[in-house]
Amino acid sequence: MRISAIPQVYRNVNRWGEILSILSKYGLADWLSRFEFALGKSWLKNRSGQVLANESRETRIRMAMEELGPTFIKLGQIMSTRPDIVGGELADELQKLQTRVPADEPELIISAIEAELGRPIDEVFAEFSDVPVASASIGQVHRGRLLSGEEVAVKIQHHGIQQVVHVDLDILSGLAQLASKLPELRPYRPQATVAEFQRALRRELDFTRERRHLEQFGTAFADNDRVKIPRVFADFCTERVLVMEWLEGIPLTEPQRIRETTIDLTAVTRCGAEIYLEMIFYLGLYHADPHPGNMLVMPDGAIALLDFGMVARIEESLREDFEDMLLAIVKQDAQRLTSIVMRVGAVPPGLDETSLQLDLSDYVAHYAYQSVEHFELAAALTEMFDLMRRYEIVLPSAMALLLKVLVMLEGTAQKLQPEFSLMEVLEPFQKKIVAQRLSPARQLRKARQLAYEIQQLAEVVPRRIRDILLQVQSGRFEVHLDHRGLETSINRLVLGMLTSSLFIGSVLLINGRVWPFREVSIPGALALALSAVLGLRLVRAISKSGNLDRRH
Repeated sequence: MRISAIPQVYRNVNRWGEILSILSKYGLADWLSRFEFALGKSWLKNRSGQVLANESRETRIRMAMEELGPTFIKLGQIMSTRPDIVGGELADELQKLQTRVPADEPELIISAIEAELGRPIDEVFAEFSDVPVASASIGQVHRGRLLSGEEVAVKIQHHGIQQVVHVDLDILSGLAQLASKLPELRPYRPQATVAEFQRALRRELDFTRERRHLEQFGTAFADNDRVKIPRVFADFCTERVLVMEWLEGIPLTEPQRIRETTIDLTAVTRCGAEIYLEMIFYLGLYHADPHPGNMLVMPDGAIALLDFGMVARIEESLREDFEDMLLAIVKQDAQRLTSIVMRVGAVPPGLDETSLQLDLSDYVAHYAYQSVEHFELAAALTEMFDLMRRYEIVLPSAMALLLKVLVMLEGTAQKLQPEFSLMEVLEPFQKKIVAQRLSPARQLRKARQLAYEIQQLAEVVPRRIRDILLQVQSGRFEVHLDHRGLETSINRLVLGMLTSSLFIGSVLLINGRVWPFREVSIPGALALALSAVLGLRLVRAISKSGNLDRRH
């Protein structure tokens, strides 16, 4: 596929040029890094002055995304949750993406807030700081105080970010079409990955979704004094502006400050892990970005959660599959783990199931004798991702995100308490999981669902059978067969027949000395040469396909 054949090129030609320029710079750096000579390596640098050819491939990908801007930074963050597709090393590197971007001018922010709220800013806020507390890829946060006296955090989208994202998403669709044609990029499933990213980013651009998430979590944890969710001031929230309660605490990015207080760090770490496990196993809705910057330790030791732009839901069937997978790992049941992986993931054709089960047996045996308090769940799940990628098994995005969140959660907890084990916290939940599965209420709910599906099937099947019988009776019944790959075989068969016919004809012409030149038939010799060329081309095509001597 040519770039000029992609319609997005003509709509966004300037941005295309900028993106291709950056990609070519980092691609050239990748080529230079393979050579030992130092001359020329120092030519290519990023915006911070770092020499690109001296960095690893994964680091260069991360730096390229930072240079490409907010949309690509968000794409990198989404890709960091899919180590089963991009690999563990690249996923870990993409977690380092710097989301801090230059803040908008105060005049732009104030005018945007006034336009969104439909009134002057002094009619809403008694105080408003035009110096941002933080500025990320999508928006920036300011501190303020409402006329009613409440201290608030005001989150406002960057000026023009909607248009920038719209253009970049359009271009990403074109790049995904190109990437899907390249064999080395096809395993990354570029079009499916970009489609998943587009859905996630469009949801994140709508602050009304984040407001609803805050309200849902606030209601769910209203009676839990161990967790604090910012209260939303819905009257001052729009699609681009979010006004919520200001929470004063110590971020988990500063563990030393927490240690200097009287707060029990062990209790705080365990509390944070239990909150996430409650979200996953009981609420079915969880905060999907548990890095230290999104968590605060409050003066009373409670955990405050911030930034609900990335929130994921868990369907009951997915939660059951996830529970089965964890239980199989803990109980070292390789056969059960293999069946779960093959049922849940997208399995490539021709998968060697025996080799997969042997590798999974080695995998569970490696963790079989670790005590619960020393069991490293993050390491186990990371190794699981590597196995999936080796066998080209793609997990559903919801399952991959859930497993990645657990890896991030244990990593965040170990920054506060290096000896922390998430499996130790998870162990009591396993008993609750089994009890919850066997509960009469859950069994009754599943029985009702099964009865409903049987009823639907009973209504549909007789009608479908009647339609088929009517088509058979009227002679309109048709069976469509899809012969995949047969066109290539037919083309080769036809070419082989033409080559053999041409060869036989050329031999007859030479033997008959038709239009001879020095005793040799000119058309016969030409036909013989042409048949030799076609024959060699046919042999080369068959040998490249690898099917000439293959035994089934």
